[in-house]
Amino acid sequence: MGARSVTPPAGPRAPLTPREGWLTDGRQVLRFRPTRWERDYHRLEITVGELLPDQEVPLLKSRRELSRADAIKLWQEKARAGWRACEALW
Repeated sequence: MGARSVTPPAGPRAPLTPREGWLTDGRQVLRFRPTRWERDYHRLEITVGELLPDQEVPLLKSRRELSRADAIKLWQEKARAGWRACEALW
């Protein structure tokens, strides 16, 4: 099973409205899902899954909640390390 790449959002800014995002390095996948989106309080749930060759859906490994700022930092770190945006995998 190969993850298909999608074009990431244009521009250097993070979205102002909540939306789900996915990253993969071909072995693991990260799902960024908004959980709370209030005027001054933004939280995202980060779910980590492992891609297994004999499974259609990744094996869920962990889940945590981060502030929007920390989630953006994590996304940028992973992108610099070669991770790419992908389609939703679950």
